[in-house]
Amino acid sequence: MPRSQRSPLLLAGLLAAAGVTHFIAPRTFDAIVPRALPGTPRTWTYASGAAEIALAAGVALPRTRRVAALATAGFFVGVFPANVKMAVDWRNRPAALRAGAIGRLPLQVPLVLWARSVAKNGEGRS
Repeated sequence: MPRSQRSPLLLAGLLAAAGVTHFIAPRTFDAIVPRALPGTPRTWTYASGAAEIALAAGVALPRTRRVAALATAGFFVGVFPANVKMAVDWRNRPAALRAGAIGRLPLQVPLVLWARSVAKNGEGRS
């Protein structure tokens, strides 16, 4: 399978795995929900997990791939404040954990670019 065909499926797999993890280990995600958001952190954890699973399905299907990949890019931008909160909250953790939290910040850029690339090369254009 050519790389151009694998890329959307890999992105869908990443989204699906992350989405399922929100339901399997929600406390990890609850802790990084910005306090400024209304409602409970668990609600946001479950909502973002469900969104990731829905985005994964959309990216996996050629007919909806373009729109879902663009929505995925927006999602990656939208969750950036949670990654910032994690980096701030983990500033006194052991070096390896702190480095992981800080490393998530620049990782958002290639994720957004990956999703945009999938959208650009995706099917489902009208």
